[in-house]
Amino acid sequence: MSPLEIGGLGILALFALMLIQIPIGFAMIIVGVVGFALQGGWGPAVTLLVNEPSGVLSSAELATVPLFLLMGTFASVAGFSTDIYNLAAAFLGHRRGGLAYATIGGSAAFGVVCGSSTATAATFAKAALPEMLKRGYSPAFSTGTIAAGGTLKSLIPPSIVMILYCIVSKAFILDLFRAAIVPAILAIAVNLIAIAIMVRLNPAAAPLGPRIPWEERWAALRAAAPLLFLVIAVFGGLYSGIFTVTEAASVAAVLSLLFALARGRLNWTTLWQGLRESASATGMIYVMIMGSLIFTYFLNLGRVPEAFVGWIAQLNWPPLAIVAGLLLAYLILGAVFDEISAMLITLPLVLPVIQKLALALMPGVSQDMVSLWWGIINVVIIELGMIIPPIGIIVFILHGLAPQIAIRTIYRGVTPFIFADLVLLALLTLFPAISLWLPRVLPA
Repeated sequence: MSPLEIGGLGILALFALMLIQIPIGFAMIIVGVVGFALQGGWGPAVTLLVNEPSGVLSSAELATVPLFLLMGTFASVAGFSTDIYNLAAAFLGHRRGGLAYATIGGSAAFGVVCGSSTATAATFAKAALPEMLKRGYSPAFSTGTIAAGGTLKSLIPPSIVMILYCIVSKAFILDLFRAAIVPAILAIAVNLIAIAIMVRLNPAAAPLGPRIPWEERWAALRAAAPLLFLVIAVFGGLYSGIFTVTEAASVAAVLSLLFALARGRLNWTTLWQGLRESASATGMIYVMIMGSLIFTYFLNLGRVPEAFVGWIAQLNWPPLAIVAGLLLAYLILGAVFDEISAMLITLPLVLPVIQKLALALMPGVSQDMVSLWWGIINVVIIELGMIIPPIGIIVFILHGLAPQIAIRTIYRGVTPFIFADLVLLALLTLFPAISLWLPRVLPA
């Protein structure tokens, strides 16, 4: 069989297992081990099944995942989301669309100490949605803004999606965190611009609110001070080189725990629930990484990535057209499939193609830098997949928390933010320097 036939059969088998409800991580393990055994024998395949899981479980870099998840759990228990939202609303709530601006800003700030986009969206649905509806904001505009704020988490370090990308692509986590800073600021900006356009076109969607007295503003600032301290202490240390990524995750988890204890909001029930949820999410992520690495070994043994690169080269398309085609394929795949799973499955095939195309797209740029650029592109694709129809996991979470608001209403509200993310995706694709400028200025 040719390498492309081997790869095609492997991916078809993978989808078949997923259709019968086998979790994606286990499906990749099964296909990877069986495919490796059929090519190289069962002895090496069983060895692979032993070595890769042990390597993943002993990975210091991957240990950041449960630590950042714990940080997010304790930060939620401590009430940081409410504090940061109240702070933003106190300074912006009197403006047209002010609570929407506050939601985006608050989500971005809370995203720094929360490990999950869905958790950020769910948290702000509880903190911001009742207040927005009480102030007369339209349900579509309110839920659309909260959904958009939740997706920002993927692009704001520390991002679990970025960590997973780095583990599979062998990129340095801190380098990708640095690369994400400017795109994250740009993502916040395009969402704020989208809000400004919407409230100008439809002022009734966001009525003006009362101006908050300065005494209440300072009180909101004092209440949010612990979160601001956490952000400065942990990530100031991370980006200044005082902490490694793993050390920063450990410090963040401990500080979040201490703040939750100091505020008297941590009890045995919330502690057990937080530990259980973090452990469950960590287990799922670890199995997915194990499966992705084993599946990659199967593809590499069959020389599938090299054959795929050669097939792409035979198309004789302009490099930018190939990148656009891959992005379109990801958007279509993300509309009907889990985006993180799609990234883990396709990355071993797509990344070599991107690194080959980079010779024409970005002359003189190293493969490490290309991997960082493509990592940012993947994160934006995943952001879009979280709100794009027909799946849009964040949309379904918001509907579950506010069942009185129809799903079609929420999708109507997120549509302007989908266009904003598409603009962001286009900018990052056409101008790679946006993502690569900071890693060049601040090398590891």
